[in-house]
Amino acid sequence: MEKERYWTWSINYTKIYYKMDILQRIKESTDFISNKFNGKRPLIGIVLGSGLGELAEKIEEKIIIPYSEIPHFATSTAIGHKGNLIFGRLGGKNVVAMQGRFHYYEGYAMDQVTLPIRVMKMLGISYLFVSNAAGGVNVSFKVGDLMIIRDHINLMPNPLIGKNLDEFGPRFPDMTRPYDLNLINRAENIAAKLGISLKKGVYLAGTGPTYETPAEYGYFRGIGADAVGMSTVPEVIVARHSSIPVFGVSVITNEAFSFSDDYVNDGDDVVIAANKAADKMTKLFISLISEL
Repeated sequence: MEKERYWTWSINYTKIYYKMDILQRIKESTDFISNKFNGKRPLIGIVLGSGLGELAEKIEEKIIIPYSEIPHFATSTAIGHKGNLIFGRLGGKNVVAMQGRFHYYEGYAMDQVTLPIRVMKMLGISYLFVSNAAGGVNVSFKVGDLMIIRDHINLMPNPLIGKNLDEFGPRFPDMTRPYDLNLINRAENIAAKLGISLKKGVYLAGTGPTYETPAEYGYFRGIGADAVGMSTVPEVIVARHSSIPVFGVSVITNEAFSFSDDYVNDGDDVVIAANKAADKMTKLFISLISEL
């Protein structure tokens, strides 16, 4: 009985301490980064997914901080994620870019996955741009297509579960328009001028790390998904909790709707396909940022 009492107390104490500690971790990460950035404030935060980190090479006047140096930041282990936080100028604006993100499937808790978004908020961002590599379940999609994310379906744990961080936003944030309609309209106009073909659709986020089965892909298409991945949505939820407008793009890296006998999902192939489409996404992001 005493042992059971002890474990109950220990678990409850750990939960309380863990939740109380989040704000302190956010502050310590922010202070460290702000000092490295010489107090400069970014207008836009950018999260770059698998194979899409090359957009960071276009950033001018770079200040690069490896994640390993930042207090409380996790380590990015996913293929195609370089693991750097970069501050500089892009499209004539101050930006802070994550060259690789953290994933739930890497074993990180949701507060670790989304901590960089909280930190970006504290650094002063007014917009968040997110990107990812995704499997296309919409039968009209082809490898290399860019899909503007207009909405999402979340099959991961919600990152706002637990004690609400009132300092950032309300207990029950509205998610009617998780992706900013004004940014989407601007991006579509820019793409038309640049001759970039765009798709638009719903992104579904699963936990991974396994790629989905053909039956699961079919199910996801049936419930309204156009593309499927293992990231992005937790970051978007946390950004919207803080009322940060979000613009999101998926690069379609495989056609997950027609499965031949030799069809195989391969992580290296995903990165290769994303790299090939990265130039189009880079042009779109830079042009949109220059308008803000």
